[in-house]
Amino acid sequence: MDLLTVVKRNPLVFPLACVAAAAMVFISEGSYWQSVGTLSEMREMANARTSILGLKRSIVAVETGQRGYLLTGRIEYLKPYGQALKSIDESFAALERHYDKDEQPKQVLQKLRGLTDTRLSVVAETIRLHAEGQAATAMELELSGVLRKDMDAVLALGDQLLDQETRNVASGQVDVDRTLLLSRIGVAALSVVILLALYLYLRQNIALLQQQLDAQRLVQAERDRLEVEVTNRTAQLTELAHHLQTAREDERSRLARDLHDELGALLTSAKLDAARIKSRLAGIAPEAQERLAHLVSTLNSVIELKRSITEDLRPSALSHLGLAPTLQILAREFSERSGIQVQCALEPVNLSSNAELMVYRVVQEAITNISKYAHARHVWLDLGSQNGEVQLSVRDDGIGFDSRAQRAAAHGLLGMRFRVEAEQGKLTVVSTPGQGTVIRASLREAALG
Repeated sequence: MDLLTVVKRNPLVFPLACVAAAAMVFISEGSYWQSVGTLSEMREMANARTSILGLKRSIVAVETGQRGYLLTGRIEYLKPYGQALKSIDESFAALERHYDKDEQPKQVLQKLRGLTDTRLSVVAETIRLHAEGQAATAMELELSGVLRKDMDAVLALGDQLLDQETRNVASGQVDVDRTLLLSRIGVAALSVVILLALYLYLRQNIALLQQQLDAQRLVQAERDRLEVEVTNRTAQLTELAHHLQTAREDERSRLARDLHDELGALLTSAKLDAARIKSRLAGIAPEAQERLAHLVSTLNSVIELKRSITEDLRPSALSHLGLAPTLQILAREFSERSGIQVQCALEPVNLSSNAELMVYRVVQEAITNISKYAHARHVWLDLGSQNGEVQLSVRDDGIGFDSRAQRAAAHGLLGMRFRVEAEQGKLTVVSTPGQGTVIRASLREAALG
């Protein structure tokens, strides 16, 4: 069943399948890209949180390094200070890119940047004063309450930005959850649609299958009936053909017997009368004697023609001499008429009279076909018994033919095959163009006499 047939028989299935597939792709792709966008924003939020936390750590590191230097005067405390300054610049650059299009956090960031710059300038001033030997002044500047308020304000603004990003992340998470929920609902709905389409398809397929099974049962019943009828008709035709063949052979035998007995007696009597008349007219009428001599010659020709016709109708040698000598005579006469060399390998076999006549007719038909169509120079005729079966073979070296092809005029071969099968035997014909023809007949033990 092709796709067009399925579509015609199931008009709802194909549109539903297309709609379900398109909706599935739409939901899947929409959910995917929306989730990708939300997750990308959440990654940026995470990076912003990281930058804010880094900024706070860097500011604390600056203050810690400054105080360590002010208290101890050891220069190694300024190394984290320098690294923190670089980190602060990088964090502010990242945050400025992140909040470039968000006005409210951008203002908070600008305020944070201003306070941080102020705090860093004070830190740098205290470090300079300490380096110039004014440690008390530097410490007094550091411990002033104003600077402590600035530091608290810086940390508060950082916490404010962190809270903003935390809310943004929570909102993004809600968006992802909502997208996944909608995707699940859509997939579930489409699954219901697909199951419905499948149910409709299966129901229609079951109905169609039931119709096909019913039609097949009807066709099978009709086929069985026709096969029985064909078998009966074939058996009747076979029986009729066998009856006609038998009647034909019986009619030939009767005609041969009548020709031999009645016509033979009449011709012999006529020949004797002509001989007596010839003896009485000896020396009296030369012209009449010449006519009588011609009449006797004509009678001899008629007697010979009668004998030839009689032998063709029912070979008397088959009854008096047996099958092998009769086939030998047939092969010799065929060779003399056609000029084709015939080599015989004939053994006495035990067959019924009907089977012997069948073998004789098969050989007769085979050599007739050879003389008409084969253009052969040699013929090999074999007859013998092997493993309880009589084997007959007629082989020639003629032009041959394609035995697998259907031939328009093959009545001779069909006749031979029917004769053999009527005696429960088997006939095979093997031929190839340019390589001659072999006709084999085998009579099963059931047909042995």
